[in-house]
Amino acid sequence: MSTETMEQPVKKHIGQNLQRVRVYLGVKQDALASDLNISQSAISKIEQQEEIEEGLLKQIADALGVSPELIRNFDLERSVYNINHNNYREATISEGATTYAISQQVNPVDKIVELYERLLQSEREKIEILKGSK
Repeated sequence: MSTETMEQPVKKHIGQNLQRVRVYLGVKQDALASDLNISQSAISKIEQQEEIEEGLLKQIADALGVSPELIRNFDLERSVYNINHNNYREATISEGATTYAISQQVNPVDKIVELYERLLQSEREKIEILKGSK
């Protein structure tokens, strides 16, 4: 009997990869959920799944501005290496031979305006629903 052990390829947890990419990009669950017209709890459940249906993964990737392959093959160690070896404002995510430059510069005023507009739209939708139920 051979004493050699064969290394099993590590199965990627796509939901965890999604969460790491989302956090790396500075996107909150509720913002991603809003972009996808689903609930924040649905995003939380998706991030707990080992596998994500291909169509949904593509929608999420599009919302985050990355490729589905980047989420599928995300490697935390390589990303940490890239962050440590690049200016933190211009971090990169590598995907094989392709490197995505991620600008972390966010104008806080723009973010506040964007969040306020989402909140305002949500309130308008609630008012329309209430008007329709009379």
